[in-house]
Amino acid sequence: MRISTAYELPGDRVYPEGIAADPHSGRLYAGSYANGAVYRMTPGHRAAETFLPAGADGRHTANGLKVDRAGRLWVTDSTKGVFVYDTRSRRLLARFDTPGDDPFFINDLVLTPDGTAYVTDSVRNVVYRVTPAQLARAQAEGGRGRLATRFDLSGVLSPRPDDAPYALNGIAAGPGGRYLLTVDMTSGGLYRLDPVTGTVSRVQLHGADLRNGDGLETVGNRLWAVHNKDNALSRWRLSHDGTEARQEARASDHRLQVPTTLVRERGTLFVVRSQFDKGGPMGPGTPRTPFTIAAVRGL
Repeated sequence: MRISTAYELPGDRVYPEGIAADPHSGRLYAGSYANGAVYRMTPGHRAAETFLPAGADGRHTANGLKVDRAGRLWVTDSTKGVFVYDTRSRRLLARFDTPGDDPFFINDLVLTPDGTAYVTDSVRNVVYRVTPAQLARAQAEGGRGRLATRFDLSGVLSPRPDDAPYALNGIAAGPGGRYLLTVDMTSGGLYRLDPVTGTVSRVQLHGADLRNGDGLETVGNRLWAVHNKDNALSRWRLSHDGTEARQEARASDHRLQVPTTLVRERGTLFVVRSQFDKGGPMGPGTPRTPFTIAAVRGL
């Protein structure tokens, strides 16, 4: 595994968490867990620019990020819900608030080929859904909507200790969006979600588990995962129907600096170096600045 620095993010308290690739421009976007800022990265330019400033539209975090085929940037805020922006004008198009008063933590999201977004809640352990029709309706009705639960895994996940309040984390889609995969970072389990029937089943893992699993990325029948506290990345081969996964490779390196997620572009894994253990949510200390996005090859 070869690791180098691809991009530098402006600011000394960034603590990045999410990353997304624009399928049209080739640009990347990263979000700050600390203040909600979103940064834009252009191939060939090491320094990223601030795309959305800290606190934009009342957001406190920017966890999961994705860019859809229409050029819209989807951003999750762990304390509020999902925000959708136009990447050309930077205008907020719609936001979807989390329903109910129970504690929640909006974490990651994935977009399927039909334009539907699926969003993980790490505390309620549910997956919300936003369809293209719901997005259009929210835009027509003042830009506001509410997240609706599509999958409830709270009764399916393995029991977790009291000091581990979070479970569901990263989410990815199988080929053609036929199924979704989401990881329980506490137990290391991987779960298959059927968007048509709404059924949930546990994926049979061969070779290891996905403990401390965070962001997921799929290309065809390959799955990549980051293991945040382990400073590790793993690669898996999925069965045709997504019911089984076999670990093909795993590598750890302290230079990953507590990775939280990744995206694969042009054969390279771009990995977020969160440094959450250096004065962030995982521990005291002083981060190394600038915060960066790593380019990883050979995995």
